[in-house]
Amino acid sequence: MEFSAKSGSINKLASSCTVIGVFEGRRLSPSGRQLDRQSGGYLSALLKKGDLPGQIGQTLIVHDVPDTPSERILLVGCGKERGNNEAQYRRIIQAMAGALLDIHVKDALCTLTELNTKGLDLHGKTRLAVQLVRDRSYRFDRFKSNNKRSKDKLRRLTFSVSERSDVKTCRAAIDEGQAIANGMDLARDLGNLPGNVCTPSYLASQARALSKELRNLKVKILGEPDMKRMKMGAFLSVTRGSRQPAKLITVSYNGGGRGQAPVVLVGKGITFDSGGVSIKPSPAMDEMKYDMCGAAGVLGTMRSVAELQLPINVVAIIPSCENMPDGNASKPGDIVTSMSGQTIEILNTDAEGRLILCDALTYAGRFKPDTVIDVATLTGACLVALGKVTTGMLTNNHALGKALENAGQNSGDKLWQLPLWDEYQELLDSNFADMANIGGRDAGTITAACFLSRFTKDYHWAHLDIAGTAWHSGANKGATGRPVPLLTQYLINKAQG
Repeated sequence: MEFSAKSGSINKLASSCTVIGVFEGRRLSPSGRQLDRQSGGYLSALLKKGDLPGQIGQTLIVHDVPDTPSERILLVGCGKERGNNEAQYRRIIQAMAGALLDIHVKDALCTLTELNTKGLDLHGKTRLAVQLVRDRSYRFDRFKSNNKRSKDKLRRLTFSVSERSDVKTCRAAIDEGQAIANGMDLARDLGNLPGNVCTPSYLASQARALSKELRNLKVKILGEPDMKRMKMGAFLSVTRGSRQPAKLITVSYNGGGRGQAPVVLVGKGITFDSGGVSIKPSPAMDEMKYDMCGAAGVLGTMRSVAELQLPINVVAIIPSCENMPDGNASKPGDIVTSMSGQTIEILNTDAEGRLILCDALTYAGRFKPDTVIDVATLTGACLVALGKVTTGMLTNNHALGKALENAGQNSGDKLWQLPLWDEYQELLDSNFADMANIGGRDAGTITAACFLSRFTKDYHWAHLDIAGTAWHSGANKGATGRPVPLLTQYLINKAQG
């Protein structure tokens, strides 16, 4: 889909459909009032009949409005004229996108960035609109036998701005929005693939394909023999039950030049998680193909960063394998030695994500990082605590946590910090090893992060638990593409200093 920006009088900008806002009390937006005057009061007369009160999310298509340059006008309810916030703006844009896609117009003109929205300037409103329209138009139909798209699908959306100087602002916002949406689409595509297609080897091939498409990315793939040489005993303990070979994927982007310490993103890449010997219950086990959404999100972020050509160095590390039951699989009570030399008693083979991550986090130290952020669908406890709205975060550095919180607010991809206190560490005590891989039922998200923190003492680190935010269940089942917006915004902010 193409996005553009144009300045000029709304009365002279032609399109298949012009989108204008209607506030509560049936009051037209500024652009709407211009079109109303042009049409001799046609729109205001229509609203007086009560067709669209102006509540957020309401839509109405009006055809053949007299003396206006568009074939049709889409009226969108915007709620109160003053005091709209980002959440309300999201609902307004989502309603617009849904209506435009339903009526199969090829192009449209959007005036909704003129809405006063608390916390969002023109750049923010435009970028968010691009992301939301792209999100609404996303389809995953690769395995549908009849997956032909309608030829009348929306192909171009133009943002109308009053001043010529605003066009440059909008174009920059469009570029950012498109890059983030492209990263999200990649993350969603990978997440939605079934486990018999998206194996660790497939993930590795997709990383290579991305580096061929975007020449500013470099990829290195390590196999199980390499992991054995590096003594990644925790990682290798998880893949023992699978016939699919494990992969350690590294993607590097060097936009900041030599000498700049990189930000390292570590993404959990369990391409299917049966739970291993500690097998999961069968209901909804198909959703365990989403246990690689941390890897997908990190790879999607690398796409966004490379497209934006940010002046920063970033390294993505993706440990990837399956967790399957087998005669050779790890058993509860087994003890393994991690790359760091610390020993781990495996009390539950379904707590496998932290086992592959701990070796990847040790490996991350080789890059002498400025910061390390791991992303993982790690604990069901995070879903219980925060639901599907917010990503959980734990960190060993206050400034890093604050920077990620700000990025979450800026991007709308929000997170919530949980405590990483020493009092929780003792829950990981083991009689037979340096630590256990689970800490019991209480504070499951926190003790998982406490486990990881034992491998991150040499650098600033944050852990993002996306178990609740990486995918939707039920009728709208599918990957969300989060936290690509959050991570990309964090890297944009960091690159800008």
